[in-house]
Amino acid sequence: MARSTWWWPCLLAAVLCAAGGAAAQETCAGVVPTPPRRGARVSVADFDGAGDGRTLNTAAFARAVASIERRRAPGGATLYVPPGVWLTGPFNLTSRMTLFLARGAVIRAAQDTSSWPLIEPLPSYGRGRELPGARYISLIHGNGLQDVVITGENGTIDGQGSVWWDMWKKGTLLYTRPHLLELRSSSDIIVSNVVFQDSPFWNIHPVYCSNVLVRNVTVLAPHDSPNTDGVDPDSSSNVCIEDCYISTGDDAVAIKSGWDEYGITYGRPSSDITVRRITGSSPFAGFAIGSETSGGVENVLAEHLNFFGSGFGIHIKTNSGRGGFIRNVTVSDVTLDNVRYGLRIAGDVGGHPDDHYNRSALPVVDSLTIKNVQGKNIKEAGLIKGIANSAFSRICLSNVKFNGGAPVRPWKCEAVSGGALDVQPSPCTELTTTSGTSFCTNSL
Repeated sequence: MARSTWWWPCLLAAVLCAAGGAAAQETCAGVVPTPPRRGARVSVADFDGAGDGRTLNTAAFARAVASIERRRAPGGATLYVPPGVWLTGPFNLTSRMTLFLARGAVIRAAQDTSSWPLIEPLPSYGRGRELPGARYISLIHGNGLQDVVITGENGTIDGQGSVWWDMWKKGTLLYTRPHLLELRSSSDIIVSNVVFQDSPFWNIHPVYCSNVLVRNVTVLAPHDSPNTDGVDPDSSSNVCIEDCYISTGDDAVAIKSGWDEYGITYGRPSSDITVRRITGSSPFAGFAIGSETSGGVENVLAEHLNFFGSGFGIHIKTNSGRGGFIRNVTVSDVTLDNVRYGLRIAGDVGGHPDDHYNRSALPVVDSLTIKNVQGKNIKEAGLIKGIANSAFSRICLSNVKFNGGAPVRPWKCEAVSGGALDVQPSPCTELTTTSGTSFCTNSL
């Protein structure tokens, strides 16, 4: 079957590409409809909020959002967060609203974890990601929403995650840690021009969402902060992540779609996803798919990526028992510096939610093209390791070159087929077959 390319290089027909000159950059600005002019604006300060860094503003945020919901203003309304430090517990958003952080505004998470509300686990995970049962709600949360914008003048959303990281390290967590932002079953979402800092767990998590744009966002956390992924689209479609700087303690961008039998049953893929012009650093991966991919991941374009000081440049990961698929993925124009593994595509990564997963549910990994990747100070070229009874197929490497201060350790391959063109160090023999080289030539 011919490789599907109808979605590339723009994200669906609805996505607009910049035009009008050689210097113009492709953009996904049209992936989300332009929000209508907001009909009203309120400030969190109008609801007895105080940006003094000491007053707890959870009730003020809740009252402000409730007032927006009641007003039903034409085009919705904006919740303005003035300069200052606005200490708060978790709060929910509503449809047709903009959360706007002024320059110098900080929304800071309270650290009293004992009062943090719990919510049910996601059905595609069947339990909390870290522990069985419920999970802590994200600092900013929304469910079943439409037309939500989180933006501003590079204000900060600060998770004060150290207290959560310490509990994780000491093994005293009672439930799965909260994200900074989770939007569930929502559509037409824009997140831009905001700094996310020190999340307790994953930073930005759109799950079961469609039409999502994350751009011009900075995500920061120490390299030793556990599981502080930058942006994790999960069982979501028509997603674009572009022009972001991400330096965290885990994957910068990781595409997911549910966990083992729960993800298989829920059956919602992540599809039609563009990731471009991302710069950053991580002890794990710059760009990742998985390892939770049981609902499937397809039609992904990642391009113009720049990662340094990382464990993996590109990491595509799944496991036996996951089921699902990873297919029609293109990763292009990547620059790496001081990275341990340039590329890793592996079928033995990640644990299981419980003992009820189907060990015969083997993932299908097919039609992956990795091209125009340049790396310096690379320790190991990479590993491509499929699954014995479900070999990875049609893996194409083209113009992939890794150099190091010492000789770069060679490629390792197992249970994989495909092609390799202009690859350094020399590719493994599994990627030099005639049929694989033909696919590789046709896919470029």
